[in-house]
Amino acid sequence: MALDRAKLSREFAVRFSGEPRLFRAPGRVNLIGEHTDYNDGFVLPVAIDREVMFAVRARTDRKVRLAALDVAPQTVFECDLDEPVRTTSAHHWSSYVKAMARALEGEGVRCTGFEGVVAGDVPIGGGVSSSSAFTAAVATLFERLNSLRLPPKRMVELILDAENLATGLRGGIMDQYTARLGKAGAALLIDCRVKEHVEVELPEMTIVVADTRRPRTLAATAYNERRAQCELAARAVATRHENVRALRDVTPSMLEDCRDLLSRDVYRRARHVVTETERTLASVELLRAGDLVRFGRLVTQSHQSLRDDYEVSCEELDVLAEIAWTVPGVYGARMVGAGFGGCIIALCGAETVAPLTTALRREYVRRCGRETDVYATVASDGASEVTEGAEA
Repeated sequence: MALDRAKLSREFAVRFSGEPRLFRAPGRVNLIGEHTDYNDGFVLPVAIDREVMFAVRARTDRKVRLAALDVAPQTVFECDLDEPVRTTSAHHWSSYVKAMARALEGEGVRCTGFEGVVAGDVPIGGGVSSSSAFTAAVATLFERLNSLRLPPKRMVELILDAENLATGLRGGIMDQYTARLGKAGAALLIDCRVKEHVEVELPEMTIVVADTRRPRTLAATAYNERRAQCELAARAVATRHENVRALRDVTPSMLEDCRDLLSRDVYRRARHVVTETERTLASVELLRAGDLVRFGRLVTQSHQSLRDDYEVSCEELDVLAEIAWTVPGVYGARMVGAGFGGCIIALCGAETVAPLTTALRREYVRRCGRETDVYATVASDGASEVTEGAEA
């Protein structure tokens, strides 16, 4: 799905006159490798064809004037890049903009302000990283408007720094990496320790996303709690095994050897991360071999581990996954994102999209009493400036 770029330019002209420059960044889904990124592990995300797009021009001062067309199209909000960044539960767009400018200041860059409009079709709170898409688009426009030439991976780190500052969370790097460096037709196997990736060409398949439409009220607290539990587990294993810096370094046998050192909950959290790392690396080989059936089984096992060991699923996520598992032609399905709401993904052939969509919509309403937003997506490119119908 592509945003109407001509309409965005027209909306800019109505409010500010003249021709804008367009900048975009995509959402993402993680095929497998959930809650492994902050454990120095491996993840396998794709950038999707839903995006956040800005139509802006530079100002000569440090003010930002922006109309959010999806939220309050008639209102132009204003902030100043010299204002402090306030971390609030509302996560207002201005916090991300100011935080991104602050991160770049650490590189010796004093960003100019800008004015314009922003729109997007990345579901907010849907587990497909709308905040990283927004921040990556802001980073790209700051980069281009200020003629910066920072290494791509350094920009990824700065986007992460900005998001952490704006939200108060200690996030991993997967979302920002994918929003910035995603590749059409491929997944990225990201080594979150060394911040390197290899592209994994995807066989012919469709990614179907279904949104629970459940607010993720517990996600922030649970995220920080589980991260602390993972760090505790790694420290415990390191007392008996050398060269353990994070759960990425722990094998199943090492974890079993140290089970007596861990509480029941901490052991289960660690077991998810350790087995998810194995599933992620095995998935790469299966995708390269075109074995979608076995890959789909690993995707389903990932959901079961997130549900039972990591305990970040919820009734609605489980229902959507269970519905998908019953549809013939679905290779596998699982929750994605932080958990306690958001989305599932289901992997299937093109011919299965219609019956899968019908089943998800019908059965989710029947079992949960609310509707689900279902859409198919493909692997797309990362953040860019859009110029003359192309992206740069």
